[in-house]
Amino acid sequence: MSETAPVFAAWLDDFFASYYRNRPVNATFIGVHTYDHQLPDFSESGAGETLAEIEGLLSRLRSLPAEPLSPTQAIDRRLAEGFLQIQAWEYRSSHFQGGNPCTYTGEAIFGLISLFLTPFAPLAERMESAAARMAAVPRFLEQGQSNLHAAPLAWTERAIRECDGALAFLDEGLGLLVQAERIRDSGLIRAASQAATAFRSFRAFLETDLRAHPTQATACGEQVFDLLLKQGHFVDLSADEIAAFAEQELRNAQAHLNKHAGDFGASSPEAALAALEDLHPTVEGYPGRYGELWEASRAACQDHNLLTWPDLPIRYVPQPAWARKAAPYLYFLFYRAPAAFNRPPVHDYLITPIEASLPPAEQKTLLRANNDSVIKTNHVVHHGGIGHHVQNWNAYRASSRIGQVAAVDCASRIAMFCGATMAEGWAVYATDLIHEADFLTPLEYYSEYQSRRRFCARAIVDVRLHQGRFSLEEAAQFYQERAGMSPAAARNEAVKNSMFPGAAVIYLLGSAAIRRLRGELAGRLGGRFSLREFHDKFLSYGSIPVTLIAKEMEGAF
Repeated sequence: MSETAPVFAAWLDDFFASYYRNRPVNATFIGVHTYDHQLPDFSESGAGETLAEIEGLLSRLRSLPAEPLSPTQAIDRRLAEGFLQIQAWEYRSSHFQGGNPCTYTGEAIFGLISLFLTPFAPLAERMESAAARMAAVPRFLEQGQSNLHAAPLAWTERAIRECDGALAFLDEGLGLLVQAERIRDSGLIRAASQAATAFRSFRAFLETDLRAHPTQATACGEQVFDLLLKQGHFVDLSADEIAAFAEQELRNAQAHLNKHAGDFGASSPEAALAALEDLHPTVEGYPGRYGELWEASRAACQDHNLLTWPDLPIRYVPQPAWARKAAPYLYFLFYRAPAAFNRPPVHDYLITPIEASLPPAEQKTLLRANNDSVIKTNHVVHHGGIGHHVQNWNAYRASSRIGQVAAVDCASRIAMFCGATMAEGWAVYATDLIHEADFLTPLEYYSEYQSRRRFCARAIVDVRLHQGRFSLEEAAQFYQERAGMSPAAARNEAVKNSMFPGAAVIYLLGSAAIRRLRGELAGRLGGRFSLREFHDKFLSYGSIPVTLIAKEMEGAF
């Protein structure tokens, strides 16, 4: 069968054209640079036009003439329809541009930062785009002031912090960037000053007007949550079934932690896990430790024939000086997925710098926080190696056009909701997988049960918060009591969960579905089952829901 059903293919071209035109910051992160000079239009007329486009695309899709679709096209059709249904809700809801100030602060600042994270084009071109986006910031934030009448206090407080991060970049970080790159462009500096003034004005609006009109409306509601499960993650489980499964898995993880703390000479899980902080590199050995462990993880993967390791070079480099003051206030990731298109040949993974000039006590604190276990399990396995980085390489070569781009990290979340169970499910599963290759020490693997506690707790909070059964305060308390989070981490996690419904169940749902699929196919194929072939085939589908991949693979064997 031909891969091209011409009528649907033309519709999908229009779908992506609309996507990039209306989401210019996402387009930059994905590697489509036609709109690098623009920010979204969230004015009443602009949002109305986008919603009309969404509804028009849905109407056209549902009235397309019958034609034979390839399996990949059939998947893309389902995903595109689900994406548009969810977007129609978002454009009518108070969760995003209609009632969340972080939508404006996040898009505005990362619209600028996205242009300097990688050298995807000559610096002069990126500077020109940055100046144009800076000039668009005042109008964009004015749209926010017009659209925002009330918001949860926690969302407003987060947006105020993001304004502080934006100002740190515009007032100080940009100057360091200009100095480092020897930029002499007065137009860029003038535009930055105008953008900073707009952020200060928006911050004042948040502090006075919006803070004075708090709302408790953080739940999306059961009907919308079901839409997200069915048309985003494509799971058949109900929200209550997911919460019940997560609760059982959470109890199992806690039981394992309690039972085996003594294996490490400790009286409690907390005492056992605390020992990991003492296992860290020296200040001199710290920068190179990331690369050492990355190479060791690749060797372990290849020695045990787990999968085909791709040729997508990565290097661990200190977070640039221009980002350091702003980053703590923003969604500034260590590992941000490489662009699907037009990406540089080597991807930079930004690590916490530990300077030799720091006082010894500060160095020790940073080394303990970035110990061998953190470097190995988080920065190498989960993100920079067999987890996200390997999965992204495969996604960019997938036949599914949606699967190529869905899990690219954008301003505050990935490009399309439907990529989430694959992206995070695989990264969680990959940690267990590389343990099979004897890459983790017993204590490091024991610590993964603490990670399991947390992603099970996330699934429970995601469900209960958006059903209206948890308040933000109750969600944060749950995290402290059942996942061992600090009060600050618990609060931040609960706020993030409230802003992005359906985005915290993905770790549990995705990883569990991968394990089920592997178990089923291994049982069916017996001695003919190859772990490498299974993983290579699984990853080849790209960033699409794990449930859809499972149906395809179950039918192929």
